[in-house]
Parts: sequence; structure tokens; C-alpha cells
Amino acid sequence: MIPIKTGVLLWNQASDWPSYLSAVRRIDALGYDHLWAWDHLYAIFGDPLQPIFEGWSSLTAAAVATERLRLGLLVGANTFRNPGVVAKTATTLDHISGGRAILGLGGAWMEPEHRAFGIDFGSGFGQRLDWLEESVAALETMLGGAPVTSAPGSRYRFEAAEVHPRPIQARLPIMIGGAGEKKTLRTVARHADLWNAMGTLDTLRHKVDVLRGHCEAEGRDISQIEFTLGVKLTLRDSAADAERVWKAAMAHNRTPLAEVEDDVTFLNATPEEAAERLAPYLELGFRTLITEQPAPYDTETLERFVGQVKPLLERG
Repeated sequence: MIPIKTGVLLWNQASDWPSYLSAVRRIDALGYDHLWAWDHLYAIFGDPLQPIFEGWSSLTAAAVATERLRLGLLVGANTFRNPGVVAKTATTLDHISGGRAILGLGGAWMEPEHRAFGIDFGSGFGQRLDWLEESVAALETMLGGAPVTSAPGSRYRFEAAEVHPRPIQARLPIMIGGAGEKKTLRTVARHADLWNAMGTLDTLRHKVDVLRGHCEAEGRDISQIEFTLGVKLTLRDSAADAERVWKAAMAHNRTPLAEVEDDVTFLNATPEEAAERLAPYLELGFRTLITEQPAPYDTETLERFVGQVKPLLERG
């Protein structure tokens, strides 16, 4: 038997709060391992000006409304906040949830929301990934209980910064999202407890090889990193029925099909077809599967992913 963990990222766009909270409670009751939220100020599918809830606040409310789910951003935009503030926020969530927080971080990519809200987007992706490396290194130190003082010329200006109280967890796990081969995966190798990626089987096979090389260079065992795979499932008794439900969800999210039809992470299928498609990823080491679910949140897919697809995959 292959042990599989499952998680759900509820799209925190195009929803009202009662619907979101109801889905959160349902996910907890169904026995999922993780709940995730986006960290965006504008909606990222379809019309950017449609409603979207802030990620950390959503997770904090979810922590109070649930009992067992691990909670994290998939993933936090490093550009949005000083990492010292992030350390305090993650620690507070860890205490509110009784030790269930995960600290997700990425370099950030959505320029329009940065421009609209006056947030520094940097000179390019390379610079933002340098900022990410510096931020994660500082966070790992602070959350581990040691003070941080920045070196001259650093992006951040810490002077013996400490976090009190300490997180409940002896090590509050850090997730890094992304698969940039030169910088992101090097940061994963150095600091991450979890890595989130998505894409075709061939793409991720290559990315795992690159990550393995970074781990070897850093003297780290790659098996210490939990691989998490991002997918977007809609499950029904036939693929045609699943596609019909998915199209209605895209319409609800004001998302033209032309914008998403080439996104290989969407999978409209029967539970058996979904298990067949996902099984090869297990061989690459992805043993945590996270499905993104758009509003209106599809209870049938939530039930069938954990109730049917997961057992099929675990039986091999």
C-alpha cells in the first residue's frame, strides 16, 4: 500500500464567505490532510476585479472552524510582506490552530496586483527569487528560535530580530512553490520541508532530476523534502459530465474557456481515469496530491477525490 496525503486549495475568488467556510468545514470532516489558500490581491482566473478573499485571514478563520487540517498559503507572495511580519503571522496561525500551520512561500508573479497596490515588483523574476532566498533563510532562522541580523547590502534590514512566542511545532514546516531550475529549486534544496509543483509527467521528471542535483550540491537527502503535486480535478461518472460541471465553474469565475483550455493541470474525469492519470506521478515521489477547487465548491468532487481516487492510488 502506498500512503497518500490529500489536500484542497479552495479558490478564494468568486465566492461569498458562508460558502467558503462551509466548504472548509466539509473538507475537514471528509478527512483531508491539508487546506490551502491563494495569496493574491486580485483574482487570478478570469476577471481580476471579481471578489477574492485575503489568504492569511481566510486561513486564520479556517483554523478556528476546523480540527485536523494543516493550513497554509499555496503559496505566499514573498514580495507582499517583510519576512519578519510573515514569521509572526505564521507563528500566530500555528498557535490559533494548535500546531497545524505550514509556511508556504514563492517569488510572486502577478505584476498587475503589485502595480495597483504599490508593491515593489523588483527588476525581474531573477531578483525576486534572490529576495525569496534571503527571506526563507531568515525565516528558517527566526522560526527556529535564533535572532537574525542582515548582512550589509541585503534586501531586508534585520537587527537581532526574534520571534516570541516560538511556534508550537518544533519546526514549522516551510513549503516552496515553483520549479525554476537555477534559483527556486536551489532554495527548495536548502530550506524546504515541502515542495509544490505542477505540470506534465515529463516536465516534472526533469524538475525532480534538477532538484536532486541541487540537493546533492547542498549535501541534503532529497527524501527529506515532501513532494506535493498541484492538480485541478472535477470528478463525475463520465468525463463528459465532469467537463459540463467544470465549464459551469469557469463561467461562475468569469473565466473564458480559451484562457484555460491549454492548462494541463485541469482534469475532468471519472475517479478511475483520474487515478490512472495521477499514478505515474507517485513513481516520481509525489505522495501528496492537492486539488484546486473553484467556487461554487463542488461537494461531489471533494467527496470522490478522498473517497475513491485516493484509495485507488494507495492500492497501486
